[in-house]
Amino acid sequence: MIEPTERRPAGPASVSRLGIGGGSLFSAAGDDGVAAMVDACWNAGLRYFDTAALYAGGTSEIRYGRALAGRPRGDFTLTTKAGRSVVEGEIRVDYSYDGIRRSIEGSLERLQLDTIDIAMLHDIEPKYHGDRFEALFAQAIDEGYRAIDDLRAAGAVRGIGAGVMDWRTCLRLAEAAPFDGFMLAGDYTLLHQDSLPLLDHCHRYGIAVLLASPFNTGVLATGAVPGARYMYAEAPPDVLARVSAMEEVCREHDVPLAAVALQFPYGHPAVGSVVIGIQSPQELADNMAHLRRPIPPAVWAALKHRGLIAEAAPVPNA
Repeated sequence: MIEPTERRPAGPASVSRLGIGGGSLFSAAGDDGVAAMVDACWNAGLRYFDTAALYAGGTSEIRYGRALAGRPRGDFTLTTKAGRSVVEGEIRVDYSYDGIRRSIEGSLERLQLDTIDIAMLHDIEPKYHGDRFEALFAQAIDEGYRAIDDLRAAGAVRGIGAGVMDWRTCLRLAEAAPFDGFMLAGDYTLLHQDSLPLLDHCHRYGIAVLLASPFNTGVLATGAVPGARYMYAEAPPDVLARVSAMEEVCREHDVPLAAVALQFPYGHPAVGSVVIGIQSPQELADNMAHLRRPIPPAVWAALKHRGLIAEAAPVPNA
């Protein structure tokens, strides 16, 4: 079991073991809905909130700013991201010194904050940039990183990170410059453990890993049901078959797949927080309960024995 309100270090900040993402809910809910969800998370003892300039074209940051206004600044940690944003309805990519600096200054204004705990370079990966990737990677390190570092020297930022879905890119970033933390989305879950070299590197060098999308955008929470979602699309047959096999293990030990999936990433000592999107107070309560539910060691052993998770993957409470 994992205590979701426990705090762990993340660079210069600390994060609750369960973090709250400002993505999909912040696009769909109005100000009152977001404020109510932040209130529910706060009252539950959660103190780590994540967002990005990209999310809902900046509306996510605005709503977080309003919902967090008046709360003691030292009591919560806020991370945001720069480099990809929405301008006049179109995604704009800019990892230049001036672009990153403008983005973070805009985030501070929208969030109504004087300081961002960790500012992250966002979505530097081949998936989004294709043939431009290498040039943009170099620019992000040579210019974007320097812009955040200068803002840190000025007191507007406390730490430097990157939010990326591809672990190989994170490892390259870690080898190119000193980062405080990485937000790795969907790439260390029950379905994906190829990223162990990155997590081991981060643990070795004291870099915090903030793991987003532990359910791979749905299928590890819903199970292999018709229409189950996997990485923002319908889950393919091979994923459904693997998830069905995991569900069988969970049924044998009378534990929900969602609880096993949510707790799994915490087995690695590099993982400081797991960040999820919350759509309702009931969903918050369910996920808090999933984390606090004891998972028998036999579950992890069975998943490894059946080849459903990597033998080398550390498991919680081992």
